[in-house]
Amino acid sequence: MKKIIAGVDEVGRGSLIGPVYAAAVILNNNVETKKLKDSKKLTKTKREKLNIYIKNNSKWSIGTASIKEIEKYNILKASLLAMERAIKNLKKKPTLVLVDGNKIPIVDNYKLKSVIKGDQRIPEISAASIIAKVARDKLIKKISKKYKGYFWDQNAGYGTNKHLKAIKKLGITKFHRKKFKPVYNMLRVVKSHTQIKYK
Repeated sequence: MKKIIAGVDEVGRGSLIGPVYAAAVILNNNVETKKLKDSKKLTKTKREKLNIYIKNNSKWSIGTASIKEIEKYNILKASLLAMERAIKNLKKKPTLVLVDGNKIPIVDNYKLKSVIKGDQRIPEISAASIIAKVARDKLIKKISKKYKGYFWDQNAGYGTNKHLKAIKKLGITKFHRKKFKPVYNMLRVVKSHTQIKYK
């Protein structure tokens, strides 16, 4: 019996805003694996093209963990929870799940293995990184239109100088992870500052 390999990766772990995303991918036999690379090493245009290509030539799924879950459990546990959901959301059960990094979620009745730098070495994980990245970027683009001034469309919510300066000027939004150190420290500094409220 041929092994069914699934690759899993997450994105948004280091961002200061929004949910963390994970994707799980089982590639079809006809996929040109040489096309697949770590999502961080691809241009936005290339990622979006590959996202369509992968979805048309694989079984794939996405899992997320909310801001509330990130703040309740911590970002590592929330990332593993998003991965677990992505794995369970697959319509086909893999015989082996390869997970990027050195931590793996606990998923009953699934065989999982961690792979250091798997997004650079394993096509299934590279594919998962691309799908997760494009999905999360779509959300960030959507909310950045409403929450202008934070430059999320440029920084994906990461702690760039522009983003941190915007927090000082505009305050904390409902999308910020308030227990993340830069945001938490900013909240302490501007505790008496009137925060902007967004609907």
